[in-house]
Amino acid sequence: MAQWHDGKIVNRVDWNDHLFSLQFECTAFPKFKAGQFTKVGLIQDDNKVLSRPYSLVNSPNAEFLEIIAVPVENGSLSPKLHELQIGDEVKIMSPATGFLVLEEVPQSETLFLIATGTGVGPFISILESEEAWSKYTNVVLVYGARQNSDLAYSDKIQTWLSDKPEQFRFVPIVSREFNPNALKGRIPELIASGAIQQKCGIEFAPTTCQVMLCGNPEMIKDTLEVLSTFGLKKHLRRSPGHISLERYW
Repeated sequence: MAQWHDGKIVNRVDWNDHLFSLQFECTAFPKFKAGQFTKVGLIQDDNKVLSRPYSLVNSPNAEFLEIIAVPVENGSLSPKLHELQIGDEVKIMSPATGFLVLEEVPQSETLFLIATGTGVGPFISILESEEAWSKYTNVVLVYGARQNSDLAYSDKIQTWLSDKPEQFRFVPIVSREFNPNALKGRIPELIASGAIQQKCGIEFAPTTCQVMLCGNPEMIKDTLEVLSTFGLKKHLRRSPGHISLERYW
């Protein structure tokens, strides 16, 4: 049964002027699965909770909960979350929910995690858990952003690259700035051209890979179409496939 819990901001990270992460203390929040989301909100003057869904970035075993967000122009909640400081209070709904979790993804040799923007959140949580590393021989994070500073959690990504060099591959994509280590363009086109496959050294093949998509709905729509040309299809419980997804608006 869904219920609200009291949370308190214990840390925040401003990746730039429009991308931020908030970390909450909420001891009453129950265990969740890496990749799931919940509602985060603020009490209004009428004593109602204004809330929106956010993926949990932290590991299920972490001491604190964490989200990543942008202050949407003319948004009713996200600009207010952007103003929160350490010690401020929030409301957090339990239980967490969502099916972008590894127990819903079939076994394969390679797991592709493909995200744009704040869609990287559930994948950071998945990579923070042990299941991804024990279940797949290769794990590839494809992370698209507009600017270099929009590539959040680079410290964690670098740690995985250092600790798991034979297993983990990272493909950053920056569309509006130059980055010598990143590809430039849209994810669907970079898959179609083979640029992403060349960068990570792994092909998209239905016999060897599973793909998880999260982020911009247009990216997801177009990527689904491109991946279908490689023989990959959307995964459903009643019809097993290769692509699991979550749209972010």
